[in-house]
Amino acid sequence: MRAVGLVSALLVCSTWLFTGCEREQVFQRESYVFGTRVDVAVYTDDPGLADTAIAAVLREFDRLHSAYHAWQPSELSALNEALAHGQTREVPPELAAMLRDAQSLSEIGDGLFDPAIGALVELWGFHTDTFEPALPDPVALAVLKAARPRMSDLVIEGARVSSRNPAVRIDLGGYAKGYALDRAATILLERGIRNALINIGGNILALGSKGGQPWRVGIQHPRRSGVMATMPLYDGEAIGTSGDYQRYFELNGVRYIHIFDPRTFEPAHGTQALTVLVTPRPNAGVLSDVASKPAYLMGDADAWREQARRFGIEHALRVTADGQAEVTRVLRARLKFSEPFAVRVID
Repeated sequence: MRAVGLVSALLVCSTWLFTGCEREQVFQRESYVFGTRVDVAVYTDDPGLADTAIAAVLREFDRLHSAYHAWQPSELSALNEALAHGQTREVPPELAAMLRDAQSLSEIGDGLFDPAIGALVELWGFHTDTFEPALPDPVALAVLKAARPRMSDLVIEGARVSSRNPAVRIDLGGYAKGYALDRAATILLERGIRNALINIGGNILALGSKGGQPWRVGIQHPRRSGVMATMPLYDGEAIGTSGDYQRYFELNGVRYIHIFDPRTFEPAHGTQALTVLVTPRPNAGVLSDVASKPAYLMGDADAWREQARRFGIEHALRVTADGQAEVTRVLRARLKFSEPFAVRVID
């Protein structure tokens, strides 16, 4: 499970330094899960409640990471092993529901979001936290491309999962962080937390506000350290970015990234970053993770805008290969750029 973009949360962060204090403040803890940094911030006047709620969220993140890791022993890797041998496997109801949802979202995006190409991720070496600058074996790549695994190959009948194509290998790295955001929001609300900000490697979901003011987040600059722009994030909204600047290697002057185009079976190119903001709705976290990817793969302004619309998203920002910004009108009204930036506003 990998990060696909970095959106930095801008917080005034207190941790546990004021345990005896009863005024509202931000309590925050960080961890490292899903191959990325995670950050949970809670705004409350109850340090004990914040501590137990955040701990519950981090435990859930650990559970999800262990259960649905594509490359280490897990429910998901066991399923992949069965699919590779043409076998049907009964999976936990949660995983079956995740796969059905991912399959539906893949269809909405014309298959451009496709967790079935995990074998391609492995061929390029992006399945580990450390990877070497090397091209995949061309014969193995050609064989996989000819097999063309896709989410539509999966057959899901209740909790029983099989595949029409043994080349399918599921990697939920582009789905699981968003799913974890939604699970975190549910856990926090169940424990009485109404104001929080959850950040998983740049996928961020907001609950409530911070002292009556909206949470404010920053969109990472794709070519420099620091943020490109900041914006408010309101109750129930989520934001996610796909970018070419976090997991990549360069070889002979070419940048190869961990985001793959299922049409070509090659690393994507033509866009530095694409950010989507999901307005409040069920599964906003999942959409923040998934919806940026089909749009990212479409280089033309009209084409990426149409892909975002398919997921019901009106707030989106693209940074082109030459560093120009294309932003929808409604999102432009929210953004505060940290420096002069060439911006094209689109409807």
